[in-house]
Amino acid sequence: MKVLNDFNFDNKKALIRVDFNVPLNDKFEVTDNSRIEAAKPTIIKVLEDGGSAVLMSHLGRPDGKSNADLSLSHIVDAVSDAIGVTVKFVSDCVGEVAKKAVADLKSGEVLLLENLRFHSEEEKGDEAFAEKLSQLGDIYVNDAFGTAHRAHASTTVVAKFFPEAKCFGYLLAKEIEAIDKVMATGEKPVLAILGGAKVSSKITIIENILDKIDDLIIGGGMTYTFIKAQGGKVGDSICEDDKIDLAMEILKQAKEKGVNVHIPVDVIAADAFDANANTQVVDVDKIPDGWQGLDAGPDTLQNFKKVILASKTILWNGPIGVFEMEKFAAGTIAIGNYIAEATKEGSFSLVGGGDSVAAVKQFGFENKVSYVSTGGGAMLESLEGKTLPGIAAILA
Repeated sequence: MKVLNDFNFDNKKALIRVDFNVPLNDKFEVTDNSRIEAAKPTIIKVLEDGGSAVLMSHLGRPDGKSNADLSLSHIVDAVSDAIGVTVKFVSDCVGEVAKKAVADLKSGEVLLLENLRFHSEEEKGDEAFAEKLSQLGDIYVNDAFGTAHRAHASTTVVAKFFPEAKCFGYLLAKEIEAIDKVMATGEKPVLAILGGAKVSSKITIIENILDKIDDLIIGGGMTYTFIKAQGGKVGDSICEDDKIDLAMEILKQAKEKGVNVHIPVDVIAADAFDANANTQVVDVDKIPDGWQGLDAGPDTLQNFKKVILASKTILWNGPIGVFEMEKFAAGTIAIGNYIAEATKEGSFSLVGGGDSVAAVKQFGFENKVSYVSTGGGAMLESLEGKTLPGIAAILA
């Protein structure tokens, strides 16, 4: 696969697809610049080679229409601060105004194009629009993992106009390598920790990874579907009654493939889904009526700790409890601590998926795990075994 280091950007204009879909507050200030920081090494490499960088991204969902609230002009200062270079901005991403801004760009300079999604052709994957974008650079670099699962003009179609001059940026290459470590090349034993509310949202991931892992920890709301499937009482806990047969089938498949499945044995139960609810520790299969499991219990966490510390490759996707409420965050924090400890001892750990990434950031584990994925949907589709169009376009 062609990566950034395969090219010298001296006197070249790099057309870089970045993922600057960052959160803004009501003053249009960036509240989390981690996606901008993640793109920095790629941009700096281009500049240090003696090239210039033309950055394209979307922001929000403007549905093909100009929307001042979603203009990338709001993030220019944040990008300038992050990469240490004054970033120029142009009010469109195609057309004469964009062409002129690119033509005027000198080596060592950075230009940010206006929101790609102000044009409906972007999300349609329109070839004529992609060709217009391709006229703005000499080499195409895709560094936007967060949109690699979309066959949009800027993420996929544009690559065909650079048959010999396209590559992955550092960030996207790291994402591919991290997932490959879990799915193919990681040292055994390999552990997947899957949490979150629903079995239905994780079924394709579970089915795809069972051949690749040694241990599977199931936590979060998914737990109760598995417990009820095995005849346990789950009280008022979240449970997908229509997925009970599926849960049993997963357990059967895991057993056939020699995968050890670890399910909570006790939980923190509450008498309401409320931060001020009364709580008690109960066996996971004996939750009283009127009570619901909202976090993993102490015996469960001790069991999970042993499995995590014995693993050499760890994937974490989904929280273990309702971590948004302090009262039910202890399980998710404990899992983070165990993974951090395993990582410190030499294990490789990958965290991906919106809620688990949010938890890792909230509780300060970002720098204590091996890699935190920048793409929610793209990460999940990779784990499901799908070929992402944005990655396939560079490999073609």
